[in-house]
Amino acid sequence: MREPLDKVFRRLIAHTGPISIAQYMAEANAHYYATRDPLGAGGDFVTAPEVSQMFGEMIGIWCADIWARAGRPDVRYVEAGPGRGTLARDALRVMARFGLTPQVHFIEISPVLRAAQAALVPGAQWHESLGRVPEGAPILLVANEFLDALPVRQLVKTPQGWRERMVGVADGAFVPVAGTLPMDAAVPHAIDAPHGTIIETSPAAAASVGEVARMLVRDGGAALIIDYGYMDAQTGSTLQAVRGHAKADPFAAPGEADLTTLVDFAAAAGAATRAGARLLGTAGQGAWLHALGIAARAEALAKAQPAHADAVNEALLRLTAPDQMGTLFQVMGLAAPHWPDGAGF
Repeated sequence: MREPLDKVFRRLIAHTGPISIAQYMAEANAHYYATRDPLGAGGDFVTAPEVSQMFGEMIGIWCADIWARAGRPDVRYVEAGPGRGTLARDALRVMARFGLTPQVHFIEISPVLRAAQAALVPGAQWHESLGRVPEGAPILLVANEFLDALPVRQLVKTPQGWRERMVGVADGAFVPVAGTLPMDAAVPHAIDAPHGTIIETSPAAAASVGEVARMLVRDGGAALIIDYGYMDAQTGSTLQAVRGHAKADPFAAPGEADLTTLVDFAAAAGAATRAGARLLGTAGQGAWLHALGIAARAEALAKAQPAHADAVNEALLRLTAPDQMGTLFQVMGLAAPHWPDGAGF
């Protein structure tokens, strides 16, 4: 039996002082994902692949298209954070129609989710990190809602200068507090900001995107990184928690809710290009899916199953409408230097 994480944190803070937001988020999410299936009506949230098969099918079309134009090489399909395996199942089904039947490699640490993935994608191989994926063949990599769960570092402007934002305990509750060590040198660029301003950086996300880029440069291939985030620099904490399909206090029950932050896609693109990958482009999820033909696919599904036409159209709107997932979620394409452009950018 695992000791409740809030007790672990309270003991740690009592002995050593406040812990960083990054440590809090990393350990809370590691505990959360290792102990449950968070997806679906009985879980805490629903991702795009669970909304409709159309999402995974469009990704399968994208992969098959760029693979064909690259000369139909032997490739590996790699997915980081594959959830229950729903996206991979739908994408691989479409790829197979075009003659693409790659080896499947999942980056997953949760034993609960690995079991679900094995049921949907027999023959998949699992790894604990991107660096464990075998070398020697081009990859088609997909990371959907993977970067947002990686820990961020938060810096806050105080009258004494920039300080790291930490988690302490006050009146029995976990609360964010400013650290005591000067952190002005860690501010990524000059910011003339009022006191209380918070900026976020994610070394973990940058490292992951850099690793993907190095894999592409070394072995060839292409990648799609899909997440909710932003392109223009912004300030403020984006840390949020979701539990039971509703927003929750991220400091209320560590390890019992999904903690995420918005992804800085400009920083991710910079990490990729510095590592030598080619940036194919970044687009809103709605625009990208429409460019791939999701509206035509929705029409075909509705005609084939008239009783489910309303559900199909509702799913289409949820995935693509500007006031739903269409603009909040971004799609970034990367490729090896010698690989062709990707559709939709």
